[in-house]
Amino acid sequence: MTIKPLADRVVVKAAEVEETTVSGIILPGTAKEKPQFAEVIAVGPGGNVDGKEINMTVKVGDKVICAKYAGTEVKCDGEEYSIVRQSDILAIVE
Repeated sequence: MTIKPLADRVVVKAAEVEETTVSGIILPGTAKEKPQFAEVIAVGPGGNVDGKEINMTVKVGDKVICAKYAGTEVKCDGEEYSIVRQSDILAIVE
């Protein structure tokens, strides 16, 4: 199954986070925060959204930083993804 986002939506997959701190403390799953770094998996077509013309500036494969609590989490074929609006993407990491 594939996820094809609509309008100004972007499908991202969270980057794996470190499970230990710099000082060597191992963090349990409940202490971890939702990662903000992600990879773009699919990009919607953009177009006219809420009366404004939206051009998509991210592309598949980009590494991005998303707003902390943005998007909707979905599970597809055993993988977890988030669907966010392009405006919830704060930066592209190069």
